[in-house]
Amino acid sequence: MKRKAFIEKTAKALFELCAVVAIFAVCAITIYMFMKGAPALKEVGVFDLLFKTIWKPTASEPSYGIGFIILASVVGTTTALFLGVPIGLLAAVYISEMAGKTTGNIVRTAIELLAAIPSVIYGLIGMMVLNPITFRFEQIIFEDDSSHQFTGGANMLSAIIVLTIMILPTVISVSTSSLKAVSDTLRAASLALGATKEQTIFKAVIPAAKSGILTGVVLGTGRALGEAMAINMVAGGAVNIPLPFNSVRTLTTQIVSEMGYAQGTHRQVLFTVGLVLYIFIMIVNYALLRARKAGIDDVD
Repeated sequence: MKRKAFIEKTAKALFELCAVVAIFAVCAITIYMFMKGAPALKEVGVFDLLFKTIWKPTASEPSYGIGFIILASVVGTTTALFLGVPIGLLAAVYISEMAGKTTGNIVRTAIELLAAIPSVIYGLIGMMVLNPITFRFEQIIFEDDSSHQFTGGANMLSAIIVLTIMILPTVISVSTSSLKAVSDTLRAASLALGATKEQTIFKAVIPAAKSGILTGVVLGTGRALGEAMAINMVAGGAVNIPLPFNSVRTLTTQIVSEMGYAQGTHRQVLFTVGLVLYIFIMIVNYALLRARKAGIDDVD
């Protein structure tokens, strides 16, 4: 009995230590980001930094406006989610509710392989395959517009398409697991009441799996907001208003592009860009997790 009690206490202490380490890591990152990012807010000014749109850190009179950069991150992530979540959810419904066992396993394996592809490969394929396609559309649309600055396909549209593809594996995998976790009793009860299979899926199964699906959306949002390498390769890297055929730069690509050579205030502002990204991710995750909790309460 003493040996069993010792093992239980040791295991409990180990679990508690792991929890403390996780909490400490979050707190340490938060403190570090505020310590590094806050000074530039005071030096440059909150309004000038967040709401102005001119980014010229190396000019004789430097300007550090990241308004367009923030907007590009918001537009890119939101549009990718708007496109990717419905596609991912419908794919998850097919895998969990409609596909046969063999077909479902094949599709699931393909999705898992898609999730394992490194970001740089997405960027490479996007640069070599997608950019020429979007450039062709750009040439057709702006053929008679002499004021348009052609991007060669490295633009917002390419970035959105790549982001959409990149979040699909996360949304599909988590949503599939959530749908499969719904009790078969619920499906049987719905069918017994005269509902069709499609009505059962969309009126009973999906609402019951809502909290898990929202978890997939949270993870997909984090993937979209935090992506840097692939977007840096396909988006063009210019600070512009985020229109479909404009080259753009997001919060993550801004840091990746300039941190290597930035000095002084320029470097401090890049830490502030990281702080803005960090706060933005925390706010989005908190809002989605609140929605997830509300979904659980509704089901209960």
